[in-house]
Amino acid sequence: MRTSTAGRVGQYAALLGYLVFLAFPFLWLVSTAFKSPRELGSLHPTWIPRHPTLDNFRQAFDEQPLLRAAGNSLLAALAAAVIAVLIATPLAYVMARQRTRLAKAATGWVVVSQAFPLVLVIIPLFLVLKELRLINSLAGLVLVYVVWALPFALWMLVGYVRAVPGELEEAAAVDGAGRLRTLVSVTAPLLAPGIVATALFAFITAWNEFFFALVLLKTPEKQTLPVVLTHFIGAEGVADLGPLAAAAFLATLPSLIVFAIIQRRITGGMLAGAVKS
Repeated sequence: MRTSTAGRVGQYAALLGYLVFLAFPFLWLVSTAFKSPRELGSLHPTWIPRHPTLDNFRQAFDEQPLLRAAGNSLLAALAAAVIAVLIATPLAYVMARQRTRLAKAATGWVVVSQAFPLVLVIIPLFLVLKELRLINSLAGLVLVYVVWALPFALWMLVGYVRAVPGELEEAAAVDGAGRLRTLVSVTAPLLAPGIVATALFAFITAWNEFFFALVLLKTPEKQTLPVVLTHFIGAEGVADLGPLAAAAFLATLPSLIVFAIIQRRITGGMLAGAVKS
């Protein structure tokens, strides 16, 4: 009994330490965003600002076009999420229902593709987009985001499709419905929670993405929010810490809000594939 209690205490202590480790950067970011320049230069920093100020937020908007960059990020993220879901839904249905070698190979590709580092794929992607004349365009960036989000979107949706009882589709087939009609009228409505979760996850991924946007977008008017945040760092590598923290805090809020909404649905999608109907 004592061993069991001690084990639980150890587990909770480890979990608490992990949560503190994850929360520390964000809490320090929030604290920094509301500190005055004098407090930021103090040799004895504190968690809670002594004299909270909004000057960092005003300066951030004055120095950089944050609203325009946020609009670019929003447009790219929304387009990528919608397109990825539209492509992934029928593909996931085929992969989940067809037990062919091609479906198994596609599943293997989904798993293996997650191991590819960004540096490995950026050069081929750059060359392809150059041939398509999509360099320095939001359309090219959306195309890259869709390709990058598809494997995980497929993985999530396959789990949701497998959780849908096959008897419902068999009943639809008896009534004379074809595969497409069955997918649209029977399966898709039951997949609505998974489709929403997948779309929101693709949105978060695109909203936070930095590397592809940095390489592919050169015109300042087309740059996304993560790229614009780097402009708060001077040529000598010295960061304008207060405005940078304020802008980064504002850029992080949408991701946190969306993830708080969908985290349970994401977990359900990951576990759905383990449940046999």
